Amino acid sequence: MEAKKYQAFWRGAIILTIASFVTKVLSAFYRIPYQNIAGDIGFYIYQQIYPFYGFCLILATYGFPVIISKMVAERLERGKQKEAEEIICVSFWFLLGIGFIGFFTLFFGAETIAVAMGDIHLDKLLRVISFSFLLMPFLSVARGYFQGFNNMMPTAVSQVIEQTIRVSIIVFLSLFLIAHGFDLYTVGAGAMLGSIAGGLIGIIVLILYMRQDFRSIFFKSAARIKGKRKIVKILFWQGLAICVSNLVLIFIQMADSVSFYSLLIGAGEQAENAKVLKGVYDRSIPLMQLGTVVTTSFSLSLIPIITAAKERGDLSFIQEKVKLAMKITFVIGLAAAIGLTCIIQPTNIMLFENSDGSDVLSILSLSILFSSLSITTASILQGLGQTFKPALFVVFGGCLKLALNYIFMPYFGVKGAAFATLCALIIISGLNSLLLTRAVSGALINKRNMLGIVISGICMGFVLMMFTRVLHMSGLVINTEHRGSATLEALLGVAIGGLTYMFFILKLRVFTKKELGTVMKQEEKEGSLKKSG
Repeated sequence: MEAKKYQAFWRGAIILTIASFVTKVLSAFYRIPYQNIAGDIGFYIYQQIYPFYGFCLILATYGFPVIISKMVAERLERGKQKEAEEIICVSFWFLLGIGFIGFFTLFFGAETIAVAMGDIHLDKLLRVISFSFLLMPFLSVARGYFQGFNNMMPTAVSQVIEQTIRVSIIVFLSLFLIAHGFDLYTVGAGAMLGSIAGGLIGIIVLILYMRQDFRSIFFKSAARIKGKRKIVKILFWQGLAICVSNLVLIFIQMADSVSFYSLLIGAGEQAENAKVLKGVYDRSIPLMQLGTVVTTSFSLSLIPIITAAKERGDLSFIQEKVKLAMKITFVIGLAAAIGLTCIIQPTNIMLFENSDGSDVLSILSLSILFSSLSITTASILQGLGQTFKPALFVVFGGCLKLALNYIFMPYFGVKGAAFATLCALIIISGLNSLLLTRAVSGALINKRNMLGIVISGICMGFVLMMFTRVLHMSGLVINTEHRGSATLEALLGVAIGGLTYMFFILKLRVFTKKELGTVMKQEEKEGSLKKSG
């Protein structure tokens, strides 16, 4: 029986890992065609409002469903199904109240918020995205319900379908609106409509899975249920802590949304040019997201093992797997950060049609390492039962980012905002790492491995710089602004840099044979599930 439960737990964990990876890649990738369609000003408009949706998405995906499922699973473990259903009911009505507060705040406060952001025309986008808060209770509770019964497939399917519909509508509706001459703010509102449509489809998918249980659980009266206050207290504080821990990049984007544009205007920049500069700066977001997703996907697949070891009280096993997760994050994160910095100009042209802002993007490319470390450490700490301190560190980092924008931007302009992002992420990852070091009672990466990773990164960076110089001196790349030439240069750079880095990582024996075997087993498990699912 225990073996079956363990197998079901593993299968569920891997299903959610795969779904999370797919949705995050979709969420990062669509921004590239959107920027190509709407231009830098259109991208600025969209990115000003995205953090509000991102916050709601995290609530409905990572925060509340996790806590609801935990409470439900605990009751089911003790054979108290009625109490489990009562938790679902109380959670729904409480989150519905939270959803209405979020909706009313954004819908009726849209003009005030838009003025505070320095652009009154953003009000229509805020009103559209406010409806996402009305969808959040249904998505959160339904996902928590299924996860509590250890059925991860409905959550995974709904997440993937929701994001696929959302991304498709954003791209196609933007093309339609641009082709028919609508202004960029209307195009942005249309893109936000895609998010609402995706959420509605996600709810429909979950209802189809629930069938007859939907009405009896969701619309059951909570008036006579005992212990409501305790359920609400756990749901709010623990759910919020998990949400905030996953909001690293959203908080960074939010700080830029409320300060970047207005600071440029205050410094004497023309409104149109300030919007272009913000749009160019925001090109970093899909690059950071893609880099972070790829970096953390391997390390985060180890979190269920760490959580299971915590339940067994196996400290030595926890230390071993935490070190492996951190090593994987550092190896891939450093490669992504240095590699992208070295080939940022051709990558910028390949993805966004020109090289505007490449110097700023090169600074932000370094953030991939620290955002990856922040997310991995926070997730491990959650697996070890520590949720509140990582959440506080994220809030502190977001406030620091906002403060540094006001300090740096008057002197360094757009580069100041990039430095502020880098500093904030270094602080968050550093604080999380210190907390994790104490939690596992030991170093996260040993000095020999750290030295090997750094040497490999330096060698890769040197080879890439030499490759770029030789390519340009040989005359093989005549027009550096040509998209085709830039694409060839960027892809060759990825291949050469990747092979160089891998060679030195293996040569310097950064990973043991046992560690490589663990990673391969994880990939095999995920691969077999992809085929069977």
